[in-house]
Amino acid sequence: MSKIEIACFNPESAIIASENGADRIELCDGLSEGGTTPDFETTKQLREKINIPIFVMIRPRGGDFTYSDEEFEQMKSAMANLKTLQVDGFVFGILNENDEVNIKQNTELVELAKPYPCTFHRAFDRARDLEKSLEKVIQCGFKTILTSGQKPNVSEGKENLKKLVELSGGRIEILVGGGLRSANIEELRDYTKAEYFHSSAITDNGNFSNPNEIAALKNK
Repeated sequence: MSKIEIACFNPESAIIASENGADRIELCDGLSEGGTTPDFETTKQLREKINIPIFVMIRPRGGDFTYSDEEFEQMKSAMANLKTLQVDGFVFGILNENDEVNIKQNTELVELAKPYPCTFHRAFDRARDLEKSLEKVIQCGFKTILTSGQKPNVSEGKENLKKLVELSGGRIEILVGGGLRSANIEELRDYTKAEYFHSSAITDNGNFSNPNEIAALKNK
């Protein structure tokens, strides 16, 4: 049985996930943009309804992962506000204009998030140089990297995912996500030796997580 994080783009999906065995929620807004910072009030209400861990996305917009000074200030402000809600962690990732991990800005946000842990999200899959990027993310103080192995999806990225699990040596958790489904989780777990997996569990191109898919992911 794997540990499962469900990416939820609305509170309904988060409640479905919590009722069907998810270990953790990644709460976002902006499904069409691949995830942006959720609304404060939505997060507050959800925190009152579910008791599994909620990791909150901090991302001011879709598109690339290089942010202006104003956008970076927005990220800091959003995190400071959301911290007051007793969430369990934060999810973000900042690259510089050369598509390298921005050590200064990421470290600043990791420090601001304390005592809550942080996940470096799939900005990692756009970052240059797998090994150097891994070391930089560890240096910034992240506890987890969400990645498809720098490929479009986890099936294509499985060799890199296996390599990341080996290279990380337990220093950081490799959270396997991006095209993950109950149909491929067993093969990926056996091949990569990863222990934590991430999926939206959306199976119909809609907006809501599928309870049967969540249960299937958890029980494979």
